[in-house]
Amino acid sequence: MIGFSISCRSPFLVVQFEQPQTMLSWSLTRPGFTVAASVAWLGVRDDDLSLDIDPIVFLKNRMEAAGLGEAIHLMTSRDVSHHHLTQASFGSATATCLATVGLGNAGRVGEHPAGGRAAGTINLLAHVDQPLTQAAMVEAVSIAAEARTTAIIDLDWLAQGKTATGTGTDCIVIAAPCEGAPRQFAGLHTDIGAAIGRAVHDAVWQGGEAWIREKVETALA
Repeated sequence: MIGFSISCRSPFLVVQFEQPQTMLSWSLTRPGFTVAASVAWLGVRDDDLSLDIDPIVFLKNRMEAAGLGEAIHLMTSRDVSHHHLTQASFGSATATCLATVGLGNAGRVGEHPAGGRAAGTINLLAHVDQPLTQAAMVEAVSIAAEARTTAIIDLDWLAQGKTATGTGTDCIVIAAPCEGAPRQFAGLHTDIGAAIGRAVHDAVWQGGEAWIREKVETALA
């Protein structure tokens, strides 16, 4: 059981929960702590977002037109049919991750920002089956970010000659049930943190490996 349903009809990839979940993200349109029952990706092309277009307004309008205004919104240049679903359990905790992965916009943390990069980013939802306090939600975001970075390092993808650690436009959504006594901790030494970390790592690694393989095959064609 993954805890949610998935619908993929390009350009939309939609996760629907049976019950509203507590979520934390830096979504362009619904950032911060929110309660929502769905998360939606919009797949875009380069010519959809010219320099004169406000990406926040564009994303909000497209989602509302599709009846997805109440969802947590993500935007990706990756074909949304290329999504990767993973699940991991440790002890009593189970985490599920759905991710779209592109590395064209990859960079290394702490390096000088480089403009004019190609499109390509990592957008992921990590859901844990146990309610969390706000502090634990923040901790879960840090675990998911660490797992994403570890996956990119394991892929040995380079940005400006150095191992990449993320992309310039990544977005992470953490989701957990609203009901029940919330768990206070979600760090590396907890079952919740271990489950989130493994699920996110595997989804990002699988998505990144597929993206790299496609680029190699295209170059050789």
